[in-house]
Amino acid sequence: MPELWGRHWTRDELEQRVGDLSQIAGVRMVTLDDGKERGSRAAIVRTGTGFQFTVLLDRGMDISQAEYCGKSLAWRSMTEDAHPSYFDPRGLGWVRTFYGGLMVTCGLNWCGAPCEDPEPDTPRLGDRDLGLHGYISHTPAKNVWADAAWDGDDYLIWVRGKAQESIVFGENFILEREISTKLGANAIWVRDVVENAGYERLPHMLLYHLNIGFPTVDAGAELITPAMEIVPRDEAAEAGKATSHLLEPPTADYFEKAYFHDLGADEDGNTGTAVINRALGFGVYARFNKNELPYFCQWTMLGQRNYVLGMEPCNALPMGRVAEREAGRLQYMEGRERREYHLELGVLNGNDEIDAFVEEVAGWKG
Repeated sequence: MPELWGRHWTRDELEQRVGDLSQIAGVRMVTLDDGKERGSRAAIVRTGTGFQFTVLLDRGMDISQAEYCGKSLAWRSMTEDAHPSYFDPRGLGWVRTFYGGLMVTCGLNWCGAPCEDPEPDTPRLGDRDLGLHGYISHTPAKNVWADAAWDGDDYLIWVRGKAQESIVFGENFILEREISTKLGANAIWVRDVVENAGYERLPHMLLYHLNIGFPTVDAGAELITPAMEIVPRDEAAEAGKATSHLLEPPTADYFEKAYFHDLGADEDGNTGTAVINRALGFGVYARFNKNELPYFCQWTMLGQRNYVLGMEPCNALPMGRVAEREAGRLQYMEGRERREYHLELGVLNGNDEIDAFVEEVAGWKG
């Protein structure tokens, strides 16, 4: 039963008061029609609480804009929600269409730093130049179904579809994605099923790039994780390790820093992280399962305009496929194998909710 405006409502009570429930909440399909966004399909979802978000159907069904009562959850870059035809797969060309947004999916056959891979798993393709973060976030979805329906006194809202990453003589991965929420909720639930639809055993890399921005990200905000160990990526990160969880004001000539966290979890593998701003009384959290996503990367980029804290649960570190293979972290999927991943993204509204989350995280450290 949804809670709205200080009380709970039954289905019958709400339906007596509106001609159509879209007056309060729901999902609407649109096509963006200006600049580099032109021609891109999207689904806009509202839950009735002031929580709303946009799913980019032609960008791997990732989540761009997200806000709660006027507060943006995500950092947005200057690239716009660009149509996938603008994708540059070479080297760091991925960032030319990196709109930021609440969730960008990286993978599925590789992600992380660009590298040249001799392709021992698909020798007919020869050496391949693997650009930053792979293809899936620039792949249009098909078989899309966006809808909402009552389940008892709960009004469920969802966007479902498939995106396929494939090449002749190489990988053939299918991502089946469901993004769901419900009336009265301040959270999003992501359920992904990844299938290696081919017959060969192939590398599988997956990273969820969660880009938290202003006003949550600001001077005095902090990253909360149940980290048992934090490893800086390089010397630049090592210099800031002691205060890596604390956020600074926008800084000229800031050089990005990355940290790899070994997260604690409960007995079932459930864990989570958040960026919190106590002065604002607001935070953005992510929950996931360490059995599915055993690694976590913190991406700190506190420059001017590029002012963002990335929370990145992943199944390998974002050092590139060659480096991950050599380190023994690279995962493989057998032919016809399917794997599920689950993610919850939401807001912490008020310091009471922040305190409850911080207490829960402390319990995961063991």
